[in-house]
Formats: sequence, C-alpha cells, structure tokens
Amino acid sequence: MKRIKKIGILFLVVVGLAQFFGPAKNKGDISSLEPFYKDTNPSTAVKTILNQACMDCHSESTNYPWYSEITPVNYWLDSHVKDGMKHLNLSLWDDYSAKKKDHKLEELIEMVEAKEMPLPSYTWVHSEAKLSEEQIDLIIKWAENVRLKYVLLEGPQ
Repeated sequence: MKRIKKIGILFLVVVGLAQFFGPAKNKGDISSLEPFYKDTNPSTAVKTILNQACMDCHSESTNYPWYSEITPVNYWLDSHVKDGMKHLNLSLWDDYSAKKKDHKLEELIEMVEAKEMPLPSYTWVHSEAKLSEEQIDLIIKWAENVRLKYVLLEGPQ
C-alpha cells in the first residue's frame, strides 16, 4: 500500500509541476484576417460561420478556452491548432498565389461537404461550430464563387 501511495504522490507532484509549463499560444489578432475577408468578400452569414467554425484552428487569431491552461490538454489543443494552420492559415491569405488560394478553397469545399470539418473533437466543446445543412450550403456556394475569381486570375492552364 505504501508503494501505491508514493506513486500517487509522485504522480500528483509531476502533474502539479507540469501546470507551470506549456506550449506557446497563438497570439495573433483579428486584424490578420482582414486581407482574407477583403479578398474573398464573405457575406455576414458566411463570415459568422467562418468565425465560429474555422478561425480558432485556421488563423493566427485563436480564441483559447479556459481549459487550454491545463496540462496536458494545452499540448493537445496546440497540436490541433498547428495542424490546422499547416493545412490552411487564413491569416497568411495574402502570401498565397491565386493557384494556391483556389486549391485551398477547393479543399475547404471537399472537407465541409464531406463533413470532415470542423473536427468532431472541436464541435463537442464548441456546439456553435457544428454546421447545419444550410450553413454547409452557404459555405460551399461562397467558396465556389470565390474560386471563379482565382481561376480567372490564374489564366489559361
């Protein structure tokens, strides 16, 4: 019994100390999204959907929940945010070529249409991010219309 008690105390000490460490947080601000919004011109409804369902993981403007201060949850969240920004970072929209913008919107359409985005692990805690069929249709129609602009900018293939 003494051994189990010592292991338990050691575990609590390690977990307690771990709370003082964590990954760096994504500290960008909402203004980093202005080039994206200006270039793609989403309606108010689409902009609301994007803000609720996409921006925490696909921009440098992450709104961290209270539980992001708890280790090891903070590392799990950090890996999701980094992975999301690796695939699409809307804060870097101006850095993408017209071809890359078109491709990113094509991927967005595919992921939303297949209901692979937003991730279920995100919508469990952020119920407002769960997309209805109407919201899916709005996002897809908007993205398809924006893609036309980039296809024209790319010129003949």
